[in-house]
Amino acid sequence: MELLDKLTILGAAAKYDVACTSSGVDRANQAGTLGNAAACGICHSFSADGRCISLLKVLLSNVCSYDCAYCVNRRTNDTPRATFSPRELAELTIGFYRRNYIEGLFLSSAVLGTPDNTCEKMLESLRILRQEYRFGGYIHVKAIPGADPLLIDQLGLLADRMSVNIELPTERSLQLLAPDKSKVSILGPMRQIAGRISESRELVRYKRPPAFVPSGQATQMIVGATPDTDYQIVNLASGLYRKFALKRVFYSAYIPTVSGDNLPTIDTKPPLLREHRLYQADWLMRFYGFAANELLDETQPYFHPLVDPKCGWALRHMDEFPVEVNTADYERLLRVPGIGVKSAQRIRQARRVGRLDFEGLKKLGVVLKRARYFITCSGKALPGLDLSGDAAARAMISKRAYEELVESRGLQTSLFELQPTRRDAVQSLTGQL
Repeated sequence: MELLDKLTILGAAAKYDVACTSSGVDRANQAGTLGNAAACGICHSFSADGRCISLLKVLLSNVCSYDCAYCVNRRTNDTPRATFSPRELAELTIGFYRRNYIEGLFLSSAVLGTPDNTCEKMLESLRILRQEYRFGGYIHVKAIPGADPLLIDQLGLLADRMSVNIELPTERSLQLLAPDKSKVSILGPMRQIAGRISESRELVRYKRPPAFVPSGQATQMIVGATPDTDYQIVNLASGLYRKFALKRVFYSAYIPTVSGDNLPTIDTKPPLLREHRLYQADWLMRFYGFAANELLDETQPYFHPLVDPKCGWALRHMDEFPVEVNTADYERLLRVPGIGVKSAQRIRQARRVGRLDFEGLKKLGVVLKRARYFITCSGKALPGLDLSGDAAARAMISKRAYEELVESRGLQTSLFELQPTRRDAVQSLTGQL
């Protein structure tokens, strides 16, 4: 098979893996090496200055010995198959880099025979890149669950970031859709990588050991393939951040066309809104100080489709408001809908030199359309504003969508009892936390 044909097949097969964002790596260019991951922070998205950062995102092989029901590369799926040799993959990466097509590599693979065999071939590809071609650019590699810990360790010494996809939130879901995998085989490498990262950073204080996964590790979960609730997913994500110090948990909406008819799912459309809400909740847990059990609980296991998780929490806790912006601490400001991390920092700086009013807050970047229902300035609310929870709820969504829902369901006006249409769900994807 021609190399271009392999690239076409294996590049397309890799597109369903979303856990490929990088940040924080400082591998700088050195004399005698190629590539530099420090100048702009290699990402498969946009950098802080607006530039698009490109990675070669590819599989080593899509010939898989596993039969995971949600995966396009599963053993029983009728799809074109291909496998790179380690030398082919390394030369392809260097060729693309020299032509300025890419700035780094994201490498994953199906389980080619056994986990150990797959890891050995990935390791050889990275060894050729790092040692023979002296490639110093960004590399993100996927660890293969079930592989020998020594192979995982050697991969981590050559990569900037590693990830182990947990795929599904519960052991029951794994047994249903991915019987070849187990929670133990997935969490084992994650625990090993976390321990080695911590050990590597500790040794830096005393000597200069080889860097082990300097940009940290990540994981990915599939949303909508099983009946697992949002509450189960965010609880698991919170535990992973706490136990393994993950950089990111990625969420991927299940795409029915990938698996055909053999997936036992209760939904046939990609749950893109659920994915969006989970990313918003993830952001709240990482940067806003929210705990998973504050956002959801067993009595309310799903995020509301019409409002983002932060607004939903605020509407359920109106007794926590209003917040006085001139005296409230930073953590309390972050709980106000419409006040983000940057605007909360600006408020802290601005009130050192004077008292803030509503016009001043607008200039600082606060979204008053949301925040005005939850704040006071010098003890006063915005004149003529209805501070009831129902008024605040209507402000969180479009007036037309709210009225249509109320009209279609009689005089019921409680936001958290409404069941939105698909159109209403799409309209809710605007606004900041």
